Amino acid sequence: MNVSVENLAPCRKLLRIEIDAQEVEAAFDAMINEFRKEANLPGFRPGRAPRDLVARRYQKEIADEVRQKLIADSYHKAVEEQKLDVLGAPDIEEIQFGRGQPLQFAATVETAPEFQLPEYKGLPAKREIRSVTDEDIQKALDVLREQRVTFQTVSRPAAVGDVAVVNYTGTCAGKPIAELAPEAASLGEAKGFWISLHAKSFLPGFAEQLLGAQAGDRRTVTVEFPADFATRPLAGQKGEFAVEIIEVKARVLPELNDAFAQALGAENLEGLRAGVRKDLENELKYKLDRQVRAQLIRALLDRVQFELPESAVARETRNVVYDIVRENAQRGVRREVIEREKEAIYAAATRSAQERLKVAFLVQRIAEKEDIKVSNEEIGRRVATLAALYQIPADRFLKDLQQRNGLIEIYDQLAHEKVMDFLQQHAQIEEVPPGQLPQGLAVATPA
Repeated sequence: MNVSVENLAPCRKLLRIEIDAQEVEAAFDAMINEFRKEANLPGFRPGRAPRDLVARRYQKEIADEVRQKLIADSYHKAVEEQKLDVLGAPDIEEIQFGRGQPLQFAATVETAPEFQLPEYKGLPAKREIRSVTDEDIQKALDVLREQRVTFQTVSRPAAVGDVAVVNYTGTCAGKPIAELAPEAASLGEAKGFWISLHAKSFLPGFAEQLLGAQAGDRRTVTVEFPADFATRPLAGQKGEFAVEIIEVKARVLPELNDAFAQALGAENLEGLRAGVRKDLENELKYKLDRQVRAQLIRALLDRVQFELPESAVARETRNVVYDIVRENAQRGVRREVIEREKEAIYAAATRSAQERLKVAFLVQRIAEKEDIKVSNEEIGRRVATLAALYQIPADRFLKDLQQRNGLIEIYDQLAHEKVMDFLQQHAQIEEVPPGQLPQGLAVATPA
């Protein structure tokens, strides 16, 4: 077998492979014998038909099998001999094939980038000096109380923090909103609607105009729909609502006592505080570790430059664009806004994709050099954890992963985590007071 390699681009190569005629003929002979074993031709018992007759009867099928086998076997052998780290499937171009002549074909492949691994031990990073305070614990307990708030009907004027239960109908430019914007019919009319009386509730300026109202009162509420309002027929318009107050409800928070703690599964209030402290400390450690690891990744990226496979960048960019568009859509960003910003989105996605891929290649090389591996037991534990998180039976979750090659993704995630653990253990970490890290890296105080 003769192999030549041509560099088309930093991560793209052309392999020209030739198999001599003698090897091609031997492959044909072997394949004819294989077909003869199964051939069922009229007048002959299975496996007893003459070779020449089998060769003529299955000429096309035999040639196809020989071509596929020779190309696959010689391609893999060539990749191994040339020590190429190929990504994805090759693009095969057949040049010459037939009995009595050499097989010639070309394979265009993308390969992993070639680069000198930089020094990755002793990378610098800064870690903010933070701890969980009594104030943090109290804030967390207040959040737990808010999650169990109840509402008590009161016979006084509505105040900030109350809830008003109302019936309302809305008009815009003298026409019912339900008629102008059928897709937002509930915005034009509702009965028994709960409105929290704070500035950001419902529509801008609506809740404030209900302050001081009591059950049985009627009020006319006017609003100005923002220019970027999601319901386009109403954007930039003025709306008028006829509102009837049905009830005023006061928010009632549970007392912070042993009974409250026991309702949450703790032995008493002191036990609840201890549990909250532990959770906050774990959360803070996780955030501080992420802060350090982001710096380690940046330091690693700054120490090496290399080209990336074009198709891998394109594929990862598509994934990032999809994530960005989906997140914006979930936040209520209109489609036309996303379309208007598509060039900026694509540019940002490309930069993000390139960094992701560089990190992936660097992490893989470090794992190889340090012999960092993931065991089947570790994969099994992660699968069990994820299955419990998604509330899916573990065996069904594992089967789903196997069907879509998801176990490879699990392996990569665990390997990445282990490499980052290794880098953090060997990093030069300086502890600094809060506020001395670049914006975006600082860790917020636990809530």
